[in-house]
Amino acid sequence: MINGILFRERTGIPWRDLPERFGRWKTVYERHRRWSADGTWDRILQAVQADADGRIDWSMVGIDSTSCRAHQHAAGARRKTPRIPKTEPRPGSTAPTGDSEGPGAA
Repeated sequence: MINGILFRERTGIPWRDLPERFGRWKTVYERHRRWSADGTWDRILQAVQADADGRIDWSMVGIDSTSCRAHQHAAGARRKTPRIPKTEPRPGSTAPTGDSEGPGAA
């Protein structure tokens, strides 16, 4: 069960593509979801850290940025300026409608 969860997290595959050797994907997913919600993963991490404390120099532990992925559309997306609708004047108002280009416009 745990190996299935770790395999999925490591590879990034969809849950439905989890190899059969880890059991039914739905069962593995539900266990992961429940453990995430009730704090089991946090307690496991704390226990592992407490056990390794003194044997591991935590200042040397880092995260390699090559393992971080962004969606293909996340970089360099063009941004269009939002379209501002023209406002209609209220009845009896002398406010400009925004249709003219200023004084002396042809």
